Amino acid sequence: MKNNVAVKVSNVSKTFHLPTDNSTSLKRTIVNYFKGIKGYRDQKVLRGISFEVNQGDFFGIVGRNGSGKSTLLKIISQIYFPERGTVEVNGKLVSFIELGVGFNPELTGKENVYLNGAMLGFPEKEIDEMYGDIVAFAELEDFMHQKLKNYSSGMQVRLAFAVAIQAKSDILVLDEVLAVGDEAFQRKCNDYFLNAKRDKKTIILVTHDMDSVRKYCNRAILIDKGEIKVIGSPDEVANQYSLDNVTQKGSATVIEEVVTQNTPEPIEEVEERINNVQNQKENLSPVRDLKVRLLSKKLLEDSDRVVEFEISYNVLEDIPTYIAFSMVDIDRNVWIYNDNSYDFKTSKAGEKLFRYTCHLSELNKCKLKLNVAVRNDEDEPMIFSDTENSPVLIISPKANMTKSERIASSGVIKKNGQWTAK
Repeated sequence: MKNNVAVKVSNVSKTFHLPTDNSTSLKRTIVNYFKGIKGYRDQKVLRGISFEVNQGDFFGIVGRNGSGKSTLLKIISQIYFPERGTVEVNGKLVSFIELGVGFNPELTGKENVYLNGAMLGFPEKEIDEMYGDIVAFAELEDFMHQKLKNYSSGMQVRLAFAVAIQAKSDILVLDEVLAVGDEAFQRKCNDYFLNAKRDKKTIILVTHDMDSVRKYCNRAILIDKGEIKVIGSPDEVANQYSLDNVTQKGSATVIEEVVTQNTPEPIEEVEERINNVQNQKENLSPVRDLKVRLLSKKLLEDSDRVVEFEISYNVLEDIPTYIAFSMVDIDRNVWIYNDNSYDFKTSKAGEKLFRYTCHLSELNKCKLKLNVAVRNDEDEPMIFSDTENSPVLIISPKANMTKSERIASSGVIKKNGQWTAK
C-alpha cells in the first residue's frame, strides 16, 4: 500500500444469513420442517466495495438506512470480517461506532472514564494525564463523582465523546456522532473537527447530515444497495444523496430469497393493485395518459439553473383543456413556483404535447417536486401526475453563499417561464 494511503478497501463483500424459521423449541422445529416452513434469506449488505482514504482526508460515507454504511465501518474497524476482499490500514485506527459503549451505569463518571480508557488501550498513567482535559471538554466538573445512571442522556454522550477524542490515533472512525449534546457543546465539537481538518488528521465519518459532509469532508462516497454509487467531492455526493432520498422507495438493502415458504405477498403486487384502482378512476376521465418528462438536469448547480420539461396527454372528447403545474419545496411543503398554459388552451380531442422552460436562479439549497394537472374550462382537474410523472429537482448550495442565502426562498417566485406547443 502507498505511504500516503491511510485505509485501502479492496473488493469487500459481506452477506448475512437471515433464518425464516423462528421456532424456539425442538418440537416446533420438527413440525415446521415437515410443513416445509424452513430456509433462510441472504441479505447482501456489501457488494464489491473498493476505495482509498488518503492520509489527512476527512472522508465521508453516506447512504440511506440499510445501505451498508455501518457494516462497512465495522469491517474497517475489524469488528466484522468480510467474506471477500481485504482492508489494509496504515497506522493506529480507533473507531467509535457507538458513543458510550462499555459505560457502566453503576459506576461514577470518573470510574467510567478510567474503564473506557482502559478499553481503548490507555495505561492508567496516560488516563491520569488526560483526565483533566476530558472533564473540561465534557464540562462535567461537578458531576464526576456521581453514578452514571444519574446523568442525563446528554451528559452521558458528552462524557463519552470527550473520552473518544482523546484517543491518540492516526485514523479516527466515527459513526453518527456529530449531533451530540446541546448547542453550546455542539459548537465545541465543531471547533474540534475544524481543528482536526486543519491539522490533516485522517477521519472517516458516517453521517446522514449533508451539511456536515459539505462542511468537514474533502472527499466522500455514496453507498446504495451495498455498492458505491458516487465517489467524489462532498457536493456531488450530498446532491445525489438528497436526490435519492426523494425519488427512491423502500429499503436500500438487497435481500435475496434462498429458501422460503409461506412468504407474504410481494410489495410489487400490492403496488400494482393500487395502481390498477387508480387507473380505473382515471379511465372515467376524458383525459388520459398524462406524461411528464424532464429534459434538463435533476441536479441544478450555480452554472445551470434552467428547468425544461415536456408534458403530454390524450383528450378523448372535444373539450377545452389546459395544463397547470407547481414546484413544491418538499421539506417545507410550500409552493415555490407555479404556472399554467392558458395561452395554449385546447378545445379538440387528440394527443397534446407542450414544453416549458424557466429559470430558478433565485433558489438555493432545496428540493422541489413538480406536480402537474390537466384542467378543463371550468378549472376542474381532469387528471393529476402520478409519482412516476412528478420529477424531483435538487437545487445545490451556491458557491461562497452568504449566511442570508443559506435557506431557499420561501414563497412564490415570479413566473419567468415560456410555454411552447409541440
